[in-house]
Amino acid sequence: MGFRFSLAPVLRLREGLEKREELALHKVELEVAMVKRRIDRLTEELAQVSNEREEALQKWMRAAQLKNLQDEMNASVELRRNLLETLVELKNKREIQMNVYQAARVDRRILSDLRKQKLGAWEQDQLRNQQKQLDDMFAARSQRD
Repeated sequence: MGFRFSLAPVLRLREGLEKREELALHKVELEVAMVKRRIDRLTEELAQVSNEREEALQKWMRAAQLKNLQDEMNASVELRRNLLETLVELKNKREIQMNVYQAARVDRRILSDLRKQKLGAWEQDQLRNQQKQLDDMFAARSQRD
């Protein structure tokens, strides 16, 4: 008879939950990275528009063009501010998801460790039984001779 772990279905469930929470964590981390990249690009665009505006102020320019540059800058600043708020929210979400993942991992590891202990005990029993059978066979041969 082979080794049977009575909590194997629970262990598989815990492994599935851990994997699901790990995937959710990776998803949040991906969102954080995407927002950070978007903020970096927007920061570069803001610097570029600001430089254009400064150059335009040095030259003669129509007021409408200057206003368009300023409106573009204001919109970019507002978008950047919103993205920074989103980034803070995502970092909080990532922290919460990290805690959920770690709890799922601990739950799974407890059962994995229990399975290892039970398997080790079963293997020891199997070795003892094999040794006992060998001893019994040796004793039986010794008595026949």
